[in-house]
Amino acid sequence: MTDNIAQLSDETSAAERIKSVYRNAGVTQSRDYVTTVNELTDQLPALQPETLSAATELIRDRISAETDVIAVEEDKGLPIGVIVAKELELPLAVARWYTYEIDAKEECQVEIDMDSEYYSGQLYLNGVSSDDRVTIVDDTISTGGTMTAMIQAVRAAGASVEGAHCVVEKCTNGGVERVEAETGVSVSTEVGILADEDGVEIVE
Repeated sequence: MTDNIAQLSDETSAAERIKSVYRNAGVTQSRDYVTTVNELTDQLPALQPETLSAATELIRDRISAETDVIAVEEDKGLPIGVIVAKELELPLAVARWYTYEIDAKEECQVEIDMDSEYYSGQLYLNGVSSDDRVTIVDDTISTGGTMTAMIQAVRAAGASVEGAHCVVEKCTNGGVERVEAETGVSVSTEVGILADEDGVEIVE
């Protein structure tokens, strides 16, 4: 199956490549949710350059010209954030599930509670300063816990959220709706999926 994905023609759209990845994805249980296992988010199998290019193309084209900083949570969306920030020549701020032994005030570190499909605990955002206009990017939005925490962290740093963009939406988990209800931010997505114990379905 991986060979079939890698051999998609150059004319294949970015969205179609991502859909092909998810059609071949496995599923597993993650806390209370069925989650996918695939090359884009888990590097299982290895993330192919064509897939990473497709994901970054979909995100890059959404980024406002007013953006000062790209922000990403490091667990799954980091490869996308790195490429987008490099291509747009913007600084990259990364949020992690752990902190460093630093002076948080001096280093602009913000701590926010987070409860997502994968993790419940604290999220630590570094590298966002007051008055920055920040665009948050990620691979997937599921329950909206990560994106909500990211938005709260950006605002706690004194910055504004210029935009929020994800490649994939797990449509039945209510993440887009939760983020808008709790933060007022509308998250854009490119590919919708449904995941259950039988596998993954693309929402066309």
